[in-house]
Amino acid sequence: MLVKTYASAVQGVDAQSIIVEVNAGGQLPENAPWYNVIGLPDNAIREGSYRVETAIRNSGFRNVRVRTVINLAPADVRKEGAAYDFPIAVAYLRATGQLPPDAGEDLLIMGELSLGGELRPIKGALPMAIKARQLGYRGMLLPRENAREAAIVDGIAVYGVHTLGEAAAFLRGDDELSPVEVNTREEFYRDRMAFDVDFADVRGQETIKRALTIAAAGGHNVILIGPPGAGKTMLARRLPTILPPISLREALETTKIHSVAGVLPERAALITRRPFRSPHHTISDVALVGGGSFPCPGEISLAHNGVLFLDELPEFKRSALEVMRQPMEERRIVISRARITVEFPSAFMLIASMNPCPCGYFNHPDKECACPPGTVKRYLNRISGPLLDRIDLHVEVTPVPLERLTAPDARPEENSATIAARVRAARELQERRLEGHAGIYCNAQLPSRLVREHCRLDSAGRQLLKTAMDRLQLSARAYDRILKVARTVADLEGAAAIATHHLAEAINFRSLDRGSWGDRR
Repeated sequence: MLVKTYASAVQGVDAQSIIVEVNAGGQLPENAPWYNVIGLPDNAIREGSYRVETAIRNSGFRNVRVRTVINLAPADVRKEGAAYDFPIAVAYLRATGQLPPDAGEDLLIMGELSLGGELRPIKGALPMAIKARQLGYRGMLLPRENAREAAIVDGIAVYGVHTLGEAAAFLRGDDELSPVEVNTREEFYRDRMAFDVDFADVRGQETIKRALTIAAAGGHNVILIGPPGAGKTMLARRLPTILPPISLREALETTKIHSVAGVLPERAALITRRPFRSPHHTISDVALVGGGSFPCPGEISLAHNGVLFLDELPEFKRSALEVMRQPMEERRIVISRARITVEFPSAFMLIASMNPCPCGYFNHPDKECACPPGTVKRYLNRISGPLLDRIDLHVEVTPVPLERLTAPDARPEENSATIAARVRAARELQERRLEGHAGIYCNAQLPSRLVREHCRLDSAGRQLLKTAMDRLQLSARAYDRILKVARTVADLEGAAAIATHHLAEAINFRSLDRGSWGDRR
């Protein structure tokens, strides 16, 4: 008998329909395998014959030893992973008469089987649910651990099961299963602004707090340069607490990426806070930007709509950093292979930190740098000029004096909620200004044509910027980025036009563009 079940394959952050065709019948030649899979399966699917056969037997069904051919259509699309075990098992049970022939024919079925018949979670349940709704399926049958994730999608019934036997009872009509229900808006608003850290924890460092406020208000990239223990990592980890709350659209985009990568937190249905990713400097190029034989999202995509923190930036492989340059500009990464091209979004804020030299104490107010002459410049040169051009704010971090840290009567520091209110007000100005420009939401995303329109300078401002360009030998890209930062500084003040002091502050945050920065010893 020939039967079909319906499954799904994930390509990039989207899913496509896969038809699992099973034909069971006919004499099995001696010593021939009873189970043949065609349709470009990978090794995990081929090995699935042992999992499926054993799971069926241990679930109380019988393995009918007839010639069985399984086709995964369309046959020219590469299939990967063990998530096809479940639809293949259901189709086999229908084809051998152990389930009704029409059982589950209007459901999308996915899941990995254990040898005992238990279902294990899969990757990409959310994009699969979106595709199932688009194609008009009545519902989905998934491992219980994936049910809440898929149930975020309205208009489709999602059934979570724990074992193959439980699924068979449901498909026969012996047991009733209630669809999993998730209140998307309630899930979205729960703990959206709950953080374990706060800027109120940080004593001093007003200049760095100001720089991070500007970065959050305009979506700008930042690099913090300072000695060990000055508070660079502490400040960076508090940046998400002052960013505008993630929108529902952004939350769904981000959740899809984390779902495809298989890193969605357990029992989580939706990512409700902006991601903060902090990979170690030993990370490979592929792990950072995405890729592989079957392309998967990398850290820059997992940080989509959030923050990517690269601690000790010069210690990262230069090749890994250079491959980030295009995604930082285009807010997406395109990965091409011989058979497939996929695109992952990567609209992230970059915050990087670094020591000023190998020993860490160049330009320290109290400790002497032990590096030989020229070392500071060589250390900085580990980061290419084009990458530094794409970082809008260069901030020197100096240690907070001990007296400030231990003063018992020090005034309370400004908390994250107060800073976040200023950031939101600036972002609202930008959103109103950029209304009608699809896909552009903050100053950092302005293309050159909109920079010319919204970042106009008066004659004094033009002269100041010309002088800075000449003295600091800035590139055309740095010119545009100074204008964008100045526009953000003006927005934080609620000013309609960029004044000279807005521009001067923006220029002051280009310290690594100064030719003498590494020659001060």
